[in-house]
Amino acid sequence: MSPAGGLGEFELIGRFFDRGPARHAQLGIGDDCALLGAPAPGESLAIATDMLVGGRHAFDDVAPAALGHKALAVNLSDLAAMGAQPLAFTLALALPSADEAWLAEFSRGMFALADRHDCELIGGDTTRGPLNVCITVIGRVPAGAALRRDGAQPGHDLWVSGELGAAAFAVEERKQGRPLAEEDPARIRLDRPEPRVALGLALRHLASAAIDLSDGLAGDLGHVLERSRVGAKLVWPRVPVSGPLRALPQERRMRLALAGGDDYELLFAAAPENRIAIEALGERLGLRLTRIGEFDAGDAVRILDERDRPIAWAGHGFDHFA
Repeated sequence: MSPAGGLGEFELIGRFFDRGPARHAQLGIGDDCALLGAPAPGESLAIATDMLVGGRHAFDDVAPAALGHKALAVNLSDLAAMGAQPLAFTLALALPSADEAWLAEFSRGMFALADRHDCELIGGDTTRGPLNVCITVIGRVPAGAALRRDGAQPGHDLWVSGELGAAAFAVEERKQGRPLAEEDPARIRLDRPEPRVALGLALRHLASAAIDLSDGLAGDLGHVLERSRVGAKLVWPRVPVSGPLRALPQERRMRLALAGGDDYELLFAAAPENRIAIEALGERLGLRLTRIGEFDAGDAVRILDERDRPIAWAGHGFDHFA
C-alpha cells in the first residue's frame, strides 16, 4: 500500500487528479478554494469527512485501485445514510513518495466510483508523509428530508440492508494467517464496499432514521438509540449474515455480524405501515432488506431469539481508540 517514486506535487495533481473544468462547481481544482453555488431553494448541503490511514484501515497489500474506491465509498456511504445526492468531494492525500503506477491505479479506482455517482473532485491537498487518504464529500438533500439518527420511535421497525460480517471475516482471517484471495467475495466486501446511495435516496419518504454500518451493527445501532432516546429489540436469527459466516460457531458468527464493522450497509427505522413499500423497494433495487427487530421505549439493545428469549452477548462495536 506504500507508493514510492519522485513526481513533483503539482505534476502529480495535474496528471492524476485534475480532470478539466468543473461540472457542478463554479470553480474546481487549480485555485486556493473551490467555489460551489448556493444550494437551490429548498435544499440543504450534506457534508461528511472520513479518512483511511495506512496500516490502520487497510492492509499493506491492498490494490491501489481498491484503496481509491474504498476511500470514496466510505464517504458516499455517509451521504447515503442521510438520503443525500452526491455532488462533489475534496481529497487530502499524504504519500511517503509518489509512484506513477500506484497513483494511476488509485485514481482509476476512485474516479470509477465517482463517475457512477456523478460526484466530481473539486480540490484538496497533497503532501509527503505516512499514507493517509482523507476525503470530504458534499451532497444535496431537500430541506427537512434528510435521514437522521434521532428519528426512531417506539414501535418502529428495525431494518438493515444487505448481509453482514463478510468484511470482518476477511480481516480476522488475515490476522490469523489465512489471507483471502483478492477475488474472494469476503475480501471484495472489505476492499470494495458498495455505498447504498440509491437506497438512501429512496428511503427519504419511508424511513424515520438511518445510519451506515461502519463500526458494527451493535455499536452503530447504539448511536441511533442514544440520539433517538429509545431502546430496541434485535432478533438475532433474523440478522442476515454473509455466506462465509453461516457455518461458523454462533459466538464467532455473532461477533463478526454484530461487532465486526466495515459493512457499509444501511440500518434504518421505519413505521410498520411502510413494510410493503420497503419490501417492494428491495425488489426494485435487487438488494436484500431485512426487518431484524423493532424499537421500543427502553434505553438499550436487547438481543433475543425468535421466541423473545434473551441471548447472552457481551460484545460492542468497533472503537478506534479502544
